[in-house]
Amino acid sequence: MINRYSLENVVWVDLESPTVEEITEMNAEFSLGPLLSEELLRPTLKPHVDLYPEFAYAVLHFPAMRHTHGVTVAQEIDIIIGKKFIMSIHYEPVTALIDYARSFEATTLMRRVSGKFHSGHVLFEIVERLYEGVENELESVEDNVTAIENAIFSGRERDMVQTISDVSRELLIHKRTLGTHRETLDSLEQAGTTIFGESFRNYLRGMTALHYRIYNKALSFIDTVNELRNTNDSLLSTRQNEVMTL
Repeated sequence: MINRYSLENVVWVDLESPTVEEITEMNAEFSLGPLLSEELLRPTLKPHVDLYPEFAYAVLHFPAMRHTHGVTVAQEIDIIIGKKFIMSIHYEPVTALIDYARSFEATTLMRRVSGKFHSGHVLFEIVERLYEGVENELESVEDNVTAIENAIFSGRERDMVQTISDVSRELLIHKRTLGTHRETLDSLEQAGTTIFGESFRNYLRGMTALHYRIYNKALSFIDTVNELRNTNDSLLSTRQNEVMTL
């Protein structure tokens, strides 16, 4: 499915589960080339950035267990960005992109930087929304962490063994998925600077700052859950010893 949006001289094309015919159409319009056209037809396992003469191509994955109700642990977002166009490609609905599409023109104008408007500004908006989606997932995890803490200190430590394990797994998925972003964003910064010039480097570094904040939030929760696991194990051990001495 192709959705197309435009503002001033910039075109944003969003493709969800693109067909061969749709990719052929995009190739004819944006000269993607046969290799990239083939790659866009299916998900890519590893994140990376490729620089072409007229555009850059990036692959990123974002944690999405709660958004997809556990069906998918991470959602892939492919981005192709040139001076006058940007394409986002994904293989299932992505809430952040749906929401951004609804307010594309108004949001982009409100957040527009000084100077000439170009597709790099749309890129920043898209990435910011995607990280906001991850932050929403982590806020839900935080609620679980608080519930675990309350349960542990109210005598329900045995009930929390599986719950702690489940939350730990989810946070490790965040760590593993987000951990691949730094190198990809660094490469994208270099590619974006090549396309837009040095003046846009700060906006690309802004994306790196967003990642840093979200990634470290996930790491902080992992530390907290590990501490709660240790506390829970100690309480369980103490209770078992008390039972054995009776």
